[in-house]
Amino acid sequence: MKKVMVGLVLLLAVASASAALAADVALTSVGQSPDAVMVRVVMKKLKVEADYDALMKPEALGKQKVLVAVVGGSSKGLGAAGINADQEKARAVSLLEAAKKKGMKVLVMHVGGEGRRGTLTDLFINAAVPFGERLVLVKGGNNDGLFTKLAKKGVPITEVETVAAVQAPLEQALKDWKVIQ
Repeated sequence: MKKVMVGLVLLLAVASASAALAADVALTSVGQSPDAVMVRVVMKKLKVEADYDALMKPEALGKQKVLVAVVGGSSKGLGAAGINADQEKARAVSLLEAAKKKGMKVLVMHVGGEGRRGTLTDLFINAAVPFGERLVLVKGGNNDGLFTKLAKKGVPITEVETVAAVQAPLEQALKDWKVIQ
């Protein structure tokens, strides 16, 4: 019986440690594309468990240090979520404003490249990019310079070749922001 109790205590301790790590990063979609799920996979490779919610609202922000907002518009995703583009934009802006007010770092990512650009995605890019303290993009996504134009002066913009290649700049941002070592 003692061995079982010791095992349960150890299991709870490990679970608590994992939960503490999860509280460091909040991850959401801005536009309801599946791109945030791809970034979540990259985070798991880095052994970073993010609090993920495609429809995250400001009240879901707790003690996280970083909000990762993955921008990509999807009319199918919006429809599945039961919202329209204006509602999604309002949700995203209120979340980003709340993150800034809490002193969180904001990383804006666009991993869909040129193929994910268009009127719908551009609506969300225009809303999210001004909040970013760093931007990580898959090449082609900034061919027209929109991210460069919208980013605040001095905000680093890192462009990579593929979704898999976002791992290095994501890892660097999380290290710089003391989320991982």
